[in-house]
Amino acid sequence: MYAEERQQEILRRARAAGRVDVVTLAADLDVTTETIRRDLTSLERAGVLRRVHGGAIPVERLGFEPALAARDELMTAEKERIAKAALAELPEDGSVIIDAGTTTGRLVQELPADRELTVVVNSPPLATVLAARPNLHVIMLGGRLRGKTLATVDDWALRPLAHLNVDVAFMGTNGCSPTRGLTTPDPAEAAIKRAMVKAAQRSVLLADHTKFSNTYLSTFAELSEIDVVISDTGLDVTLAADVAAAGPEVIRA
Repeated sequence: MYAEERQQEILRRARAAGRVDVVTLAADLDVTTETIRRDLTSLERAGVLRRVHGGAIPVERLGFEPALAARDELMTAEKERIAKAALAELPEDGSVIIDAGTTTGRLVQELPADRELTVVVNSPPLATVLAARPNLHVIMLGGRLRGKTLATVDDWALRPLAHLNVDVAFMGTNGCSPTRGLTTPDPAEAAIKRAMVKAAQRSVLLADHTKFSNTYLSTFAELSEIDVVISDTGLDVTLAADVAAAGPEVIRA
């Protein structure tokens, strides 16, 4: 097992159980306790675990939300596959919303150079990348900028969304559950995401498999409001079937 695979397994266990301990992980994964401690240090630096005596707990349990840079370093190969699969959902022309996030950010990088689109974003970093494409008309939503996600929120972002009608919204999420829907830690960001889904004729969720083990404070959409869910092959097939039963088509890229 490679270090990245082992660390993802550690993170999965921590989120499922609420805590992991060094000795048990070393025995289960057949490595030394020193290796596990290094893994926990790497995961803490990435902002997804917090070290405690003898082990670690997931940051969600502490009410923390990992910063954008930390999240961008996780599941990179999966996010790239998801983004490439999402290209099939792009209209030939017309308008799209691209939500702030690390997986949606990969979609921005993959956009075809010859596609003429109006693109609505609430992320200054994504707007900067898109603005360099001469064939794109980029609309940047204003508002308060959240430091954690570099996404604009509040009334100045909500007002324009209330008057927009786009073809497709490409959405990110912190958590996804067949029973709880799509969730995110911050109510202000949830309000923006809710308005994005409402403004679109079709909504496509881009979410790696780790998002399906989490539920956060604010629900912004039910799965029945989403047309397509694109995840990776790490998404359990039974869970994928439960998600599909709630309404959307599920693609494991």
